[in-house]
Amino acid sequence: MKTTINSAFVILLLVLSGCSITKDITNPIKDVPINFRNITATDTNSIGKLPVKDFFGTPAIQQLIDSALVRNFDLQIAIKNIDAAELILKRAKLGNLPQLNLQVTANSSRPSDNSINGLSTSQFLKTTHIEDYNANLALSWEADIWGKISRQKDAAYAGYLQSAEAKKAVQTRIVTQVASGFYRLLMLDAQLAVAKRNVELNENTLKMIKMQFDAGQVTSLAIQQAEAQQLRAAQLIPQLTQEISIQENALSELTGKYPSAIERSTTLAQLTVPEQLATGVPATMLSIRPDVKNMELGLRIANAKVGVANAKLYPSLTISASGGLNSFQASNWFNIPASLFGVVGGGITQPIFQRKELKTQFELAKVEREQSVLLFRQSVIAAVVEVANEQAKIENLKNEYAIAQNRVKTLQLAVKNSDLLFKSGMANYLEVITAQGNLLQGELDLTSLKTAQLNASLGLYRALGGGWQ
Repeated sequence: MKTTINSAFVILLLVLSGCSITKDITNPIKDVPINFRNITATDTNSIGKLPVKDFFGTPAIQQLIDSALVRNFDLQIAIKNIDAAELILKRAKLGNLPQLNLQVTANSSRPSDNSINGLSTSQFLKTTHIEDYNANLALSWEADIWGKISRQKDAAYAGYLQSAEAKKAVQTRIVTQVASGFYRLLMLDAQLAVAKRNVELNENTLKMIKMQFDAGQVTSLAIQQAEAQQLRAAQLIPQLTQEISIQENALSELTGKYPSAIERSTTLAQLTVPEQLATGVPATMLSIRPDVKNMELGLRIANAKVGVANAKLYPSLTISASGGLNSFQASNWFNIPASLFGVVGGGITQPIFQRKELKTQFELAKVEREQSVLLFRQSVIAAVVEVANEQAKIENLKNEYAIAQNRVKTLQLAVKNSDLLFKSGMANYLEVITAQGNLLQGELDLTSLKTAQLNASLGLYRALGGGWQ
């Protein structure tokens, strides 16, 4: 017996000496730029670190965001996903604990009278049936030699962290959608006011043209074209009113409410576009963006799965023990210590016929890990590109808005002058109508550009990792 145990020990040592554990891929990103394109940052301060309430200074937006963070269904589902991941983590932490099972059995069997068991039973036990009563505790524990159980715990923990990052990403998206939707609502309000002002302006022009028509100075064509210009502006009113209702409904849905009116308490003109927004450096952005952290944790899970698949290729050591009470008669079942029994054992299991299948699973896990590396790298580059794009939008929209402001001022002066010249007979009705149509479009464009500026600032805040704090 001693020789057999020693031989088994030697065989185990030989098997262990031929085993190797794979190494993790820890940091596949080596070329993160020092600064964003066309931006030279002197410190790591970034608006992405600002809490939501500090970035949005408008009370109406803050109220909508607060309501969305409490009532939005996507966010509530994300929180439930965190709860589920936490339970999975708790289960994985129990992997190192031994399994303990209680078993109580009672059997009664009657062997054939013509069988050896039947003849022996009737001859020695003076009975025609055999009773067996057993109560035992069975203990089983697998030694984590190759780190399989610890890798499973690593995967569960990374999955828990990943669910938390997914919740942050959902919150960031909701905050962005609420703010962007509110900006668009204010833009529609401003465009509706522009349309109403132009309808009134066109109405005054139409009255003057009708007076000239009565005096024989213009034809009916002038009246028709003036009316067409007025109807063009009037047509915008029901269109914008419809879009306002739809946008209010969208914001209501985001905040987990049935469709209702949205309190503004401010106008688009009252909102100011930030002059300077601190971007920090890419390293700071990558450390707080939920989607990038999510991909990084995905790589961590892939590393753990490779470790688990690798560990399955090698022998597992299981130690077991059981003990309890056993008796052929119920009356002697609890006769202690005569009914006591105990068994202790250990076993080594090495897959043989399944090795090809396990090897394939191991190779597949490595391929999936390489995919995780590529996805992680892709997310890092996409995040840096997104920041650069939003910064470019901010700079160019600023210049475009300044040009549009000057254009609107010029068109306002043109409308005023054309009106005066038309009254004095020095300009025709076409010049007046053209000037008014250009002013209408110019003012609509100006509201769109200001909204685009606000959205670009919001986009930069989100791209830098803001929105979940």
